[in-house]
Formats: sequence, structure tokens, C-alpha cells
Amino acid sequence: MGLSKMRQIAAVSRAATGGAARGLVIGLLLSPASPAWGGPPYLTDDPEPTDFRHFEIYAYGAGTLVPGGADSETGIDFNYGGAPGLQLTATLPLLIDRSGDSGIGNIALGVKYRFLTQDASGLDVAFFPHLVLSSASAALGDHHMSLFLPLWVQKDFGDGWSAFGGGGCTLNHSRFSSDFCEGGLVLTREVAEGLTLGAEVFHSGSEEPGGRAETALGAGLTWDLDATHHLLAYWGPNIQHPIANGRSNFYTALLFTF
Repeated sequence: MGLSKMRQIAAVSRAATGGAARGLVIGLLLSPASPAWGGPPYLTDDPEPTDFRHFEIYAYGAGTLVPGGADSETGIDFNYGGAPGLQLTATLPLLIDRSGDSGIGNIALGVKYRFLTQDASGLDVAFFPHLVLSSASAALGDHHMSLFLPLWVQKDFGDGWSAFGGGGCTLNHSRFSSDFCEGGLVLTREVAEGLTLGAEVFHSGSEEPGGRAETALGAGLTWDLDATHHLLAYWGPNIQHPIANGRSNFYTALLFTF
């Protein structure tokens, strides 16, 4: 599955809003179905690429509750299976700050390449670099480019259980920002046909000089309504420096697969 999406989405949200917009997501996703969903709705991504010659198209929203309201974004996230084991991603966000101002944010371009599979090695492993462009808005987003370099790993086991996680670092250095690293771990289980629940722990370093590191917990679900329509939801509190980083993260999305 492509950018957690929340990651993919989380990665874009963090880069686009300097760490404030992360979570509150309302979206439409178009992507090929998989037996077990990873990545969205979690902040941590997974190594599963979009199936060859299939699409994932997300219309989404992301945000974090902060003192005085919420910082959020909405946008479109395109994913295409360009080759077996290879996913191409482009994300176009519209940022909305707590005062109601809005504007086009930091466009992100990514390539996910899965170079190990569970059939061959016992683990799915993928490299998913993202180039995040300078914001198109004069007042919102980051006005410099950044590069996110993560590695994601997944293992399926037992009766419907799956664990995925990993992380990486963002080359984000500018006058008002600094390089930082992040990582997370998710454990999910299909508890009924088409319904999967999961729990997450996620940590990110500070994205700006003098900023605070963040640790978040989260619970998510994915529900396959039918072969084409899927509902995703997530909520989780920030447990480290919640005043500086936002009190909690939220995510909901509707996913269409084809």
C-alpha cells in the first residue's frame, strides 16, 4: 500500500506543515485491494507497493489537534504500480491552518521499491524515498525542499496477524528547520472477515532547531465494505510534549480499489 499513506500522508503532513499537521484525515483512496492492509491509517508505513498496472488515488485530509484549534491539510495522493514491486507516488496537498487560511502546500514525489519478499526471504522489505518540493503557498508550508529516506519491513504470521515498521531520516536542513529521523511499529490482526484492528507506537525527532521530539500511540482499523470500497480510521494521543506537538492525531478515509 502506498504513502501513510498516512506516513506517506504522515510524511507529507510533517514536511508540509513543520510537524503540526498530522492525523485528522478525511479521504478518498483508489487502490488495488490487498489481503492485509498496511500503511494507512497509521503514521508508520509498510513495504507493500501498489500492484503492477494498478492505481491508488487518495483524496484525503490530515490534521492534529493543537492549542487553539487544529492544523490540517487535504489533497490528492496518486499511486501507480509502474513495475512488479515498484510503486510511483505523487501527493498534492492543500494546507489549512487554525486561523482558516489555506493554500497549496509541499508537493511530494516518491518511489517505493520492494527488494525482498516474504516468499523468498521471510520478510517484505522496501525502500521508499520521497522528494518534497518547496511549498507553492507564500504563507503556508515549508519553503525549501526536503528528502525523506525510509526503509519499511513487514512480517505476516499466525491467524491473521501482521507486524510492520521501520523508519528513516529526512534531509530537511534550512534556516528554520533541521534534519530529523523517525520510526514506528504497528501490530495488526484481522478479527473478522474484512475487519482488521491494529495498534501503533511512533517516534519522531524535532524538525526545527529548539523543537521537541514526539512520541505517539495510536489505534486503527480497516474495514473492507466490499471488493472496491474500504473504510479506514485512526486515533492516537501524543504522549511526549503534547503542548508543543499537538495533543492527538486522527485519521479517517474511504478507499476505492481497482
